[in-house]
Amino acid sequence: MLTHQYPHPEKPARVVVLGASGVLGKALLARLEADGIAVLGLGSSEIDLQDTTAAEELLALLRPDDAVVFLSALTPDKGRDIATLMKNLRMAEAVASAVAAVKCRQLVYMSSDAVYQFGNGTVDETTPADPLDLYGVMHKAREVMMMSAVPADALAILRCTLVCSADDTHNSYGPNRFRRQAAKDGKIALGGEGKETRDHVFADDVAELVRLVLVHRSAGLLNAASGRSHSFAEVAHIVAATFKPPVEVSFVGGGGAVTHRHFDATALHQAFPNFHFRPLEAVVAEVHRRSAGMSDG
Repeated sequence: MLTHQYPHPEKPARVVVLGASGVLGKALLARLEADGIAVLGLGSSEIDLQDTTAAEELLALLRPDDAVVFLSALTPDKGRDIATLMKNLRMAEAVASAVAAVKCRQLVYMSSDAVYQFGNGTVDETTPADPLDLYGVMHKAREVMMMSAVPADALAILRCTLVCSADDTHNSYGPNRFRRQAAKDGKIALGGEGKETRDHVFADDVAELVRLVLVHRSAGLLNAASGRSHSFAEVAHIVAATFKPPVEVSFVGGGGAVTHRHFDATALHQAFPNFHFRPLEAVVAEVHRRSAGMSDG
């Protein structure tokens, strides 16, 4: 659960976004700038958080009145091995060291729902974080590292589910990959029967959620999930329908074990009653519209 230091929103003096060149980073920079919030966006071209000098470089840029949003991470498409795990932990070490030394106003860490195991139950903020793969282990370890760097009332951890975006670079299985398949091949091919269920959220909506956490100076834990899960077969048909005429959806291969992920979004609604993630149909339609515009450009 989140607690708000500011019941009424107040703009932070400055927000430093680590991972500003990523999908969420770009969306967050745009949202904060639209709200007139001073922001410093740092990508790997400005500071390579894996470098041995990263902590010192970051320390030189941070100020005590900064709110820091830590988005930087090597995602599973970059590797699922121990070497990738250690790179991600080195990044977190640099951030924790600099933020602790400066005593920044607030730290928002973007974690992942990968910290939860798959099962038949519904996930909420009280569900134990017991990851089984190295990506989930990485995020859980980084959460603990951030907890050691700042006081509890200065740390917000958001565990985000699968993100949809027109400029996604990870090509993750789901709406992003299905759209690219449809555009390239004129059809969408799913492994197995597409029965697995997942929650999907729009990058712009996640950016708005982070903005709310910043202006309320919120602290604690929150799942960034809509509470609405769809099977991959449903998702594929939603994506297929955005093309004119709709593309074919086919099922190939036996697929792996069928896993499900359902969220209880009660804590999110309690923290921000006026905030809602957009339905997947609206998200897919907007991503398709933007993707078409990018292609035209």
